[in-house]
Amino acid sequence: MALQNNRSMAEVVQNIVGNVQEIIRSEFRLAKAETRQEVSKAAKSSVVLGAGLVLAAYAVGFLLLTIMYGLETTLPAWLAALIVAVGVMIIAMVAVMAGRKRMKQVHMPEKTIETMKENVQWAKQQIR
Repeated sequence: MALQNNRSMAEVVQNIVGNVQEIIRSEFRLAKAETRQEVSKAAKSSVVLGAGLVLAAYAVGFLLLTIMYGLETTLPAWLAALIVAVGVMIIAMVAVMAGRKRMKQVHMPEKTIETMKENVQWAKQQIR
């Protein structure tokens, strides 16, 4: 069966399939390029974020030292250090307990896992 421009149906279908494949390849190349750009942005941002977190940790340390030195004006140095240490320990314990409580509330996506298992079984049956 020939079409108006003397191409067979097989050639037309083959041309369509080739065009669809090229479109899909182009989309993947575009997605890859966009992803590479976003990862680069995220890496640069994470360096700045990491530096900020390190500086914040030092700031907290100096703040604790300031509190200790302030207490040291009215109390012995060892007692001021002990009070600051106990205060930090209490805050740390509260944070750990709150974190553990939240972790217990995190559940696996059971519906998604079940669906994936069903998809794998279906694919295995299609292969046989």
